[in-house]
Amino acid sequence: MIVLLKSKVNTLKCFLNMSKELTVFEEKNIRRYYDAENETWYFSLVDIVGVLTDSVNPTDYLKKMRKRDDDLNSYIGTNCPQVAMVVNGKSRKTLAGNTENVLRLVQAIPSSKAEPFKLWLAKVGYERLKETQDPALGIERARENWRKKGRSDKWIQQRMAGQVIRDRLTDYWKANGVENYNEFAFLTNIIHQEWTDLTINKHKELKGLKTQNLRDHMSETELIFSSLAEMAANFISEKISANGLVQNAKASKKGGAIAKRARVEFESKTGKKIVTSDNFLAPSSVRKRKKLK
Repeated sequence: MIVLLKSKVNTLKCFLNMSKELTVFEEKNIRRYYDAENETWYFSLVDIVGVLTDSVNPTDYLKKMRKRDDDLNSYIGTNCPQVAMVVNGKSRKTLAGNTENVLRLVQAIPSSKAEPFKLWLAKVGYERLKETQDPALGIERARENWRKKGRSDKWIQQRMAGQVIRDRLTDYWKANGVENYNEFAFLTNIIHQEWTDLTINKHKELKGLKTQNLRDHMSETELIFSSLAEMAANFISEKISANGLVQNAKASKKGGAIAKRARVEFESKTGKKIVTSDNFLAPSSVRKRKKLK
């Protein structure tokens, strides 16, 4: 019972952490960061400009706005910090603002979406306040979001369980000499390539993905084998007390190899491929996808 309870708590924690990174307004992603110490959301200003203007280059659009409006430029420069967020797969400092800062920016943008965006912004803040008071709401909201995207309850459970396993592995890396985002990505790719025979980028290409999260478009079986690979890598790392990038890379390769042997055996006995081009993209977004040779 205690083990089960700990597992549920870990699942809740990892999904609350995942919910910090992205939110959605009218099907467009807005990066965000939650400052727990000050209980404040910070949103990417560039992303907000993008959703309100539909600009093909929101970064340039924001720069031009600041040049034309000295008051806005001064306000942003004084009040809006640079916050670490993921940009094109890499963690980089991004100009961000809290709710008050964002509303000031919205006032400077002539957009028909301004009022709906203000309502949405208020809702996001309110939801976070409720989740702080009752964390179970966060995990239920995550489930509901997956359901709205057409995921089955079995898929959702596997996705959440896989994230718990992933978090355990990355926690070990953090505590044992893996120092930055690039090294995390390097180790993750070793595990993935070892068990799938594809790099992460090649797997995304197979599924017709661009900026989408690969795991969000995996099948249940792909998620299961990915979790097996990462769990094995974690156990091996702990067994040999791996420290630093080189030792953890060796453990990662061995963990991926265990899942590969299981995959090959599974495919041999069932005649079914584990790694496929299947995804959850909307029909209009699906482009021609490459097939495995």
